[in-house]
Amino acid sequence: MAHYLSVEEAIPLRGLRLVLTRGVPGPWGEAAKAILHVKKIPYAKVAQIAGENDAALMRWTGAANAPTAIYDDERPRSERHALLHLAERLAPNPPLLPSELEARALCLGLTNEVAGELGFGWCRRLMLLQVGPNTPPAMRAMLETLAARYASPDFSPARAAERCAEIMRAFALRLHAQRKRGSDYLLGDSLTVADLTWATFAVMLKPLPEELCPMNPGQRAMYSVRDPVLLDALDPVLLEHRDLVYQRHLELPVDV
Repeated sequence: MAHYLSVEEAIPLRGLRLVLTRGVPGPWGEAAKAILHVKKIPYAKVAQIAGENDAALMRWTGAANAPTAIYDDERPRSERHALLHLAERLAPNPPLLPSELEARALCLGLTNEVAGELGFGWCRRLMLLQVGPNTPPAMRAMLETLAARYASPDFSPARAAERCAEIMRAFALRLHAQRKRGSDYLLGDSLTVADLTWATFAVMLKPLPEELCPMNPGQRAMYSVRDPVLLDALDPVLLEHRDLVYQRHLELPVDV
């Protein structure tokens, strides 16, 4: 089990501190951890509890969500691209963004389709935040808090599923095309942040086995896809790519 600091313990420290949802392999947090792992950037983990409004965290970072990165006395960075650019600055090698402008724009665009607003992860989360009559009271309170924070009133679960499937099919087509040209990666011939992002967000389709990624049984069941629209779009290449990235580049088992 990972060692986490409290907000009060983390504030006076120097170096990089990363606010993460404790005990939960959430995709946004795992994507941030993946970037830092590949670049071998040391950091201290700071605990945030899912669904809670932590007053101390709000005072320190201006938000109660995770992940948020704080380096020395610099401004907190909770926006994905800001965290990525900080990591690129602190450890330029290996680069996770292409140096050529068009390739870099494509890389960031692919990443945004997975992790940005109304991207795959956002829409999948909208599907998971539905409260039903059989939802346990403790989980109901957490889901209602998260729904108030992230829900899009004009974006139904059915529309969210269609958007997820659209992105899944596009990524599968790209991976097949890359394989034909001899590459294991989404872009070019080496690992980029787009690969790390897809690999960590694929947990929302089928989590890694328990021995590789310990999870609360309820969360594991919730993340395991059952929606027929998503199942129809779940090309095996999507999870094959996830497994390759974890086995070749990331830490296993996942430390939450």
